[in-house]
Amino acid sequence: MKFKNKKILCFGEVLWDRLPSGSKPGGAPLNVAIHLNTFGQKVTIASRIGTDQAGKDLVTFIEKSGIETDLIQTDKHFPTSEVLVHLDTRNNATYEICEPVAWDNIQTTSPLIAKANEAGLVIYGSLASRKAQTRETLSLIMESTAIKLIDVNLRSPYDKKEIVESLLFKSDIIKLNNDELTVFAEWNNKKNLEEKQLVKWLALHYEAELICVTKGEKGALLFAGGVFYEHSGFRVDTVDPVGAGDAFLAGFLASLFDGKSYDECLAFACGTGAFVASRAGATPNYDMKEVEQVMHKMNN
Repeated sequence: MKFKNKKILCFGEVLWDRLPSGSKPGGAPLNVAIHLNTFGQKVTIASRIGTDQAGKDLVTFIEKSGIETDLIQTDKHFPTSEVLVHLDTRNNATYEICEPVAWDNIQTTSPLIAKANEAGLVIYGSLASRKAQTRETLSLIMESTAIKLIDVNLRSPYDKKEIVESLLFKSDIIKLNNDELTVFAEWNNKKNLEEKQLVKWLALHYEAELICVTKGEKGALLFAGGVFYEHSGFRVDTVDPVGAGDAFLAGFLASLFDGKSYDECLAFACGTGAFVASRAGATPNYDMKEVEQVMHKMNN
């Protein structure tokens, strides 16, 4: 897969995850952007916040992370987003996503369209399309000549087939988890297919160049160029799983931009996801060496 350049635009929700351990900045597009920035990639985040203190604190955090905030809009009517995160006894997360919030109202602006047209890669999720205004803005961004990547994020009741599939059909890369793969199978009456058969069908049906399926502690599966690549993952003591999938995606893309093989990309992605799952919050402070230590420990 060839990118016209290494500029990345992440579009969608920015928010505060209200965890049992305290509040952490979050939202899949923001998480991915922060991890990409950690790996030295040139990334911009586009979203919308309220005029409240939560929004001001969020912008301060993003700026301190070294990411441009020029495309983070301010909304006078809707508040900054908050998500209540609940962890069960096995540290599996469930989410209460408040609404309406500012990122439901992302407006189409000339600077945003220009940034999308400049980018080599545009990353977006399915959740941000739950409301018409942000969905309309995203549809215009997707007219860019950039490679387009959907990071599927099905959250009931914001998981309408017609909305999600409209994004899938326009995406060059689809990243999803194994539960979401099962949902797509049910949507299209493909429940009798085995995993790899289903992934092949998914790539053909949605005309995607690359499909990446994360499987939690069991690793991940990649389908690219008609070839499957697999990794069994790295075992860690999980603190909370919030943001592990976002870290995985960032690790994969950073490796891909650095010209690594698909096997190497998948291994580093699994290592990054595992490391983040072993820390509190979606975007802990770390560097490349700490991810490599997780990988090295498991390989010895």
